Amino acid sequence: MAEVNAATNQIYPFLFEASPVIKCNEIITLYHGSKEGIHGPIAPISRERCDFGKGFYMGTDHSQPLTLICNFPKARLYKLSFDLSDLEILRIDVGLEWALFVAYHREKMEAEKRTQFYERIKSWGKDCDMVTVYIANDRMFVVLDRFFNGEITDLALIHSLSILKLGKQYVALTEKVCSKIIILDEQRLSQEQRMRLKKESESNRKKGIALAEEMCNIEEKGCFFDEIIKAGDDYAGIKS
Repeated sequence: MAEVNAATNQIYPFLFEASPVIKCNEIITLYHGSKEGIHGPIAPISRERCDFGKGFYMGTDHSQPLTLICNFPKARLYKLSFDLSDLEILRIDVGLEWALFVAYHREKMEAEKRTQFYERIKSWGKDCDMVTVYIANDRMFVVLDRFFNGEITDLALIHSLSILKLGKQYVALTEKVCSKIIILDEQRLSQEQRMRLKKESESNRKKGIALAEEMCNIEEKGCFFDEIIKAGDDYAGIKS
């Protein structure tokens, strides 16, 4: 876990190293939500600015993708089997590194382009097959935005993360990895299911707003996003 000294805004020398790359021999069951269904081979073709990079996103809980696809009449939920053997997997735990990884992929760090700190975060997972990371779910979107906008500190964000039970996502980054994914089941969402999920999504968003407001009203020590970026730049400059 990266730490920032709130009193001095200095980053300790061992911080912001790359998250661990792991290997495992395991076959797991995952879930994927699609707005219009999968047509043709599975491929890493998500939007460029998805939270954890461009890839094919899968979750450990079947309910994870449902609120993201409930507004689409042709939405499908897929149950998948995936063999993790012989893959290099970047694992990022919930914490400050997790938030910075999201910040990079959401282009919240564009002003820091070409700095060594930016390049360090950009390099995370560069040569990996897959990323496994905790999902930025409906309730976390608002809290993360408050952190990026400088309304809450890193400690308030991490406190929020500790409250929420975030499920895990696996993001396949290459076509080679996607070729190992096997579809076990495909389910089309009924209109009734989609309406129920829309209400759930709205409820989760309201909970996220309430949590963000609560964090803004707590005098939590720590550093704001721009202070962390500045400290990271300073440290990278010292190291160069």
